[in-house]
Amino acid sequence: MKVRLGPAGIPTVTAKKSTVEGIKTVAQLGLNAMEVEFVRGVAMSVEGAREAGQVARQLDVSLSVHAPYFINLCSKDKKVAEASKKRIVDSLLRAEAMGAQEVVVHAGYYGNLSSEEAYKLVKQRYGEIMDEARDKGVKKANVAFETTGKVSQFGTVDELVSLCRETGCTICVDFAHIYARQAGKVDYGEIFDKLKPLKLKHLHIHFSGIEWSPAKKGEGGNERNHIEIRHDKPPFKPLAQEILKRKLDVTIISESPILEQDSLVMKKVFEELGYKF
Repeated sequence: MKVRLGPAGIPTVTAKKSTVEGIKTVAQLGLNAMEVEFVRGVAMSVEGAREAGQVARQLDVSLSVHAPYFINLCSKDKKVAEASKKRIVDSLLRAEAMGAQEVVVHAGYYGNLSSEEAYKLVKQRYGEIMDEARDKGVKKANVAFETTGKVSQFGTVDELVSLCRETGCTICVDFAHIYARQAGKVDYGEIFDKLKPLKLKHLHIHFSGIEWSPAKKGEGGNERNHIEIRHDKPPFKPLAQEILKRKLDVTIISESPILEQDSLVMKKVFEELGYKF
């Protein structure tokens, strides 16, 4: 098993805000992962991605990519769907160039669709995305659909496990989102049990604290914003204990407002539990 830890984006203490400098800072801090954030759009060139990948390999920093937020694979609007697919393909091409395996994607919103209808659309469009990406030379990078934090969003653990089994996509388990969506409840062991059929060699995880509000209709909750992990909402230590107990190979990306500082807090927790980095 191996535990990798790092921030979602360039560390807050990085003097020059570039991806390459961010990777160097991650390594200097004693961390070994970083998620490259394309949240507003894919502004990085393929050449820039290649350079970032070379630096990351030299410093043993594992990279992943977060695709832009403006994506809705559940949309009935063809323009929205096509633009969403293009953003994911562009992200996959950069991920491939930098040697990143996971491109984290928020699949979209149910809108007027049932869960089943949304599932069919996401499944179909994922297939189209990967066909195009492979035609353009993507071999290793894959879409990691993220568990979502609002009841209006496609992306429960059950939906995504099923989608992974049927399509070959992978999953990003955001425990803060699950905690918010389940109205302040999360059972780490139960989630890992649900993931077992996927036989994943490596699991990509997002973690932070989170504030949430009760959903207006029916059960569950909706995320409001990410907070520092010291708030214990959800608690981190039981997650670390479960990972070590199951000997899981994981990357944990901190989405806390203090990014790398909370990655270092997580590192300390693992070390206190006996894990050696």
